[in-house]
Amino acid sequence: MIKAFVTGAAGFIGSNLCDRLLADGIVVVGWDNLSTGQEAFLAGAAKDTKFRFVRGDTLDQQELTSAMAGCDFVFHLAANADVRFGLEHPGKDLQQNTVATFNVLEAMRSNGIKAIAFSSTGSVYGEAAVIPTPEEAPFPIQTSLYGSSKLAGEGLIQAYCEGFGFEGYIFRFVSILGERYTHGHVFDFYRQILGDPTKLRVLGDGNQRKSYLYIQDCLNAMLHVIHLGTAASARHHSIVFNLGTDEYCTVRDSISWICGRLGVEPRLEFTGGDRGWVGDNPFIFLETRKIRDTGWKPTLTIRDSIFQTLEWLTKNQWVLHRR
Repeated sequence: MIKAFVTGAAGFIGSNLCDRLLADGIVVVGWDNLSTGQEAFLAGAAKDTKFRFVRGDTLDQQELTSAMAGCDFVFHLAANADVRFGLEHPGKDLQQNTVATFNVLEAMRSNGIKAIAFSSTGSVYGEAAVIPTPEEAPFPIQTSLYGSSKLAGEGLIQAYCEGFGFEGYIFRFVSILGERYTHGHVFDFYRQILGDPTKLRVLGDGNQRKSYLYIQDCLNAMLHVIHLGTAASARHHSIVFNLGTDEYCTVRDSISWICGRLGVEPRLEFTGGDRGWVGDNPFIFLETRKIRDTGWKPTLTIRDSIFQTLEWLTKNQWVLHRR
C-alpha cells in the first residue's frame, strides 16, 4: 500500500489533499507546524486509521527525516504564502520556502524516497511578457520574494531529480479557491462586508486581472498527472505544469459577484494604482494547454469557484477569527 508524506497537511490545500489521498486508499503521514494551518481541518482525516499527524517544522531536519521514514511519495505543500508582506520579513521566504525545500529533499534522500510533488506558483513568471503564460516562457525580473523563493525551490528539486534520480512534479498554481480557504481576496472582502456592509476597501484600482482555480480541480490535476507517471517519462526526470482555468477576471468582476451573492451594495474605496502592493502582478493568466493535453480539465468557472468559497465561509465563520 502506498504511503504518502504531506507537508503543510493542516493547510487549505494540504488538508483537502489528505482527505483525497485517504479516500483513494493511500496511507498518509501529515506534517505541519500549525503556524497557519488549522488542526480542525484534519478532523475528518484523524478518524481514518490510515492517517497519522505529526506536528513538526520543515526547518527541523532531524525530526523531518524521522517522520518521513517508510513513506513512498512526498507532497511538499508547506510554505510561507504571505506574499503581500514579504518585504517586511525577507528572511522568512528564504527559510520557509527555499531552505525548507532543501530539507525535504535531504530527508527524502536519507529515506530512499524518490518521488515528490511540489506546490509552486505562477508568481515565478513575475510580470510576464507573454500572456497567457506557458511553462516555457522566459523568466523576467522577479517581483516578489515569495516567487523567487519558490523558483529556487523548483531549481533544487530539478537538480535532485538529475543528480539523485528523483521523480519530480512541479505545479505552478494560480490562486486556489474553495473549501477551507482562509487567505486571499475573497476571504478579505467577505470579512470586511460582515464587519460593515456599507463600504469595501480595495487595494489598487480594481482593474487587476487574475485567474483562479477551484481546490478540487487543482487536486484532480495533480493526482491525474502523477497517476499517469508523466515525470518518470520526462527527459529530465521532472516536469512542470501550470494549473489554472482558461479564463481570468478583474478584481471588480469578483467584487460584483461577491456582493451580488451576499446581497450588499457597499461603497468601493480604492487605494489607487495598478496593483495592491509591491510584487502584486496586475495580470496573471497562465497557459494550461500542457495539462489539458493529458485529458484534465476544470469543472468550475472562476465565478462558481467564488460562490463555492463564499458558501463554505458562510458556514464556517469561525475561520475569520483564527488567523
